[in-house]
Amino acid sequence: MADIRSLARSQTKTAINVLVKIMQSKDATPAARVSAANAVLDRGWGKAAQPSESGNEVPGGPPQRIERHIVNPENPDSESI
Repeated sequence: MADIRSLARSQTKTAINVLVKIMQSKDATPAARVSAANAVLDRGWGKAAQPSESGNEVPGGPPQRIERHIVNPENPDSESI
């Protein structure tokens, strides 16, 4: 797995150049140009944060609530004590 990752990373400059050429190509479809532009931006700046389905949280953001459950080791299936 590390060999594949290393091989892929060694092609980063070439891959970015290909994406930029597609992005700038007048012959490429608009969809291909937008896709290439998004790929370049994602690699340079990271993906934009997406709100959760509830709209209240941002993935990777701080937790909204932390709970602690203390369990009796002699009866781990019991409710918290």
